[in-house]
Amino acid sequence: MSSTEFALALESHPLASLEPVEVAFVLGSGLSVFADAVDAEYDAPFGELPEFPGVGEVAGHRGRLVVGTIAGRRVAVFAGRVHRYQGLSARDAAWTARLAASLGAHTLVVTNAAGGVGSRLATGGLVLITDHLNLQGDSPLAGWPGPAGGTPFVPLGDAYDPRLRAAAHEAADSLGIALGEGVYAAVLGPNYETPAEVRALGLAGADMVGMSTVPEVIAARALGMRVLGISLVTNVAGDAHLSHDEVLAAGRAATDDLMRLLPAILERL
Repeated sequence: MSSTEFALALESHPLASLEPVEVAFVLGSGLSVFADAVDAEYDAPFGELPEFPGVGEVAGHRGRLVVGTIAGRRVAVFAGRVHRYQGLSARDAAWTARLAASLGAHTLVVTNAAGGVGSRLATGGLVLITDHLNLQGDSPLAGWPGPAGGTPFVPLGDAYDPRLRAAAHEAADSLGIALGEGVYAAVLGPNYETPAEVRALGLAGADMVGMSTVPEVIAARALGMRVLGISLVTNVAGDAHLSHDEVLAAGRAATDDLMRLLPAILERL
């Protein structure tokens, strides 16, 4: 569905009566508590939203959209997301980005829980995404007419906006929060990686690995949005005993830093 068709789907929906938002957030596993800080004027489950792909909830993802104000800015906060491993195409997995653009967002902030590849990044740390590897075998732009028709051949050399990363570092420094940088590899999942796969990812230049985010980022850039990406390193990738509950627990442990950091970034956008 093109952005124009997506906007048409909003015309008879309650979202159409809201003032445009400036910034949209997509919150990853265990990180949805930020949505509670929004002075909300709209709050609804994903199932009530236009063009929702119609998949079930994933543990640790609330599956709600909250629209309102925080730090003096109008925002849309997706508390959760949909994933390719739920049987979706990359185009459907980018649903949050396309809806965010239709709501007026000029900036998309994506967060996720990720495994650390190698020992450079500490478990429990927040890391800015500087670049990505799309290893999911699909693109959200495949078969998509794009904003103005035709297939968009979108350059991704600056997919993760350098000025937004600079603002994030400034915010983190002001709060005394350590903020690393790294390359994010998106794999299909839902299984975690084998040790051999982790070694291969390291050789390919990845610092973190996860199962989301990249379809949203590609679609957002095709729609002209600036993107800031933040990973929470929840575990060492390739751990034979890793469970999703551990990933969620790490997300909850990082909540305080993220709750302080995201509003401080908003003030600098």
